[in-house]
Amino acid sequence: MKYLVRDKIFAIGDDYWIEDERGRHAFLVDGKALRLRDTLELKDPLGRVLITLRQKMFSLRDTMTVERDDRPLATIRRKRLSLLRNHFRVTMAEGTELDVSGRILDREFTVEYDGELLAHISRQWFRVRDTYAVNVVREDTDAALLIAVAVCVIRMAEREREG
Repeated sequence: MKYLVRDKIFAIGDDYWIEDERGRHAFLVDGKALRLRDTLELKDPLGRVLITLRQKMFSLRDTMTVERDDRPLATIRRKRLSLLRNHFRVTMAEGTELDVSGRILDREFTVEYDGELLAHISRQWFRVRDTYAVNVVREDTDAALLIAVAVCVIRMAEREREG
């Protein structure tokens, strides 16, 4: 299933619908204003919070956390000692790891678990400017989590480029 995401909308205070490939509202991104740290919530169409994304404030490396039901679900960091500049590691709360690699700033990258493709993020499927797709390859995969991972690594790569 492909999900349509617009770039440059993930700013504090912004709200935005992510649509599925049929044009239906799938997730609402709620940018929380007036918070000390960067916080976004990913909600279902009924307004229930599925995932909360937070920037870690006091971390040696840029880190974002993914939470579900106010409990840590994953931590996202740039992978150390990688020859690839655009390589991130997602460490799940239970200890498994997802690898994110590719051209993050170009919106051409993948999310894998143990060598198996879970999602492909790409601009090539859309002609609309500032738009990319998160193609969730496996139906039994948590689409909200994979969208959250894509949003996090893009934000982190952009902050690094600007910083």
